[in-house]
Amino acid sequence: MILINQIIKYSLHFLASILLLISCTPQNNSSPTILVGAAASLESVLTEIDQLYPDNIEYTFASSGILQQQIEQGANIDLFISASSRQMDALEEKNLLMPQTRTNLLTNQIVLITAIDNPITISDFNQLNTDNVNLISMGEPNSVPAGQYGKEILDNLNLFESLQSQSKLLFANNVRATLTHVETGNADVGIVYLTDAQSSNQVRIIATGDSHLHSPIIYPVAITQNSQNLAQAQKYLEFLKTEEIENIFTRYGFGVNNG
Repeated sequence: MILINQIIKYSLHFLASILLLISCTPQNNSSPTILVGAAASLESVLTEIDQLYPDNIEYTFASSGILQQQIEQGANIDLFISASSRQMDALEEKNLLMPQTRTNLLTNQIVLITAIDNPITISDFNQLNTDNVNLISMGEPNSVPAGQYGKEILDNLNLFESLQSQSKLLFANNVRATLTHVETGNADVGIVYLTDAQSSNQVRIIATGDSHLHSPIIYPVAITQNSQNLAQAQKYLEFLKTEEIENIFTRYGFGVNNG
């Protein structure tokens, strides 16, 4: 009996020593999760790209203007991908971007769309101010870059004020909402990015906006000053610029900007 008690005693001491050793051994923790704030028009492509990235990423998709405001208010967004230089410029002016991390990632185009089964016959932006069109959906120009570019086109065609005075404009809080307005028939036509139009089998493209009628459509990316995971954010940014990922962006209709 004494022998058994001694065996149990030594076994318990041995087990306690093993547990203490384990608790004191540095653990190989997984990489910290970084938060990427990205323009709504990037949701589909980044969701696919996420399947190829080995580390933990969380995303928040919204209009670039809303994401800009969140960063200004201290949101823990590590990496910001805007659909316009305007929002990135505003953050840079306030010193809210990590120096030397900003780069131009992608380009896009603006198109005019309608529902796939809509018999509307217009084929140009110039024809929006006709009786054939009752409601045009577009992003809110002050916060949604697609709306900003759309307004520039309409302004340069001397159409915006006329369409607005006739209550023909339906403003959405992001470009994906504009796409939904057209898909569901809540708007006759919509002004969206080429990539959004290509992502849906419920719409067709009526016209492509002349690039001379709007400012260049650039998607800049940068690490924010709010980031607590600089190394991981830099790693993800470099990943987005690899050839494999650039090919995915191209398949979705984006242009890859190497400038």
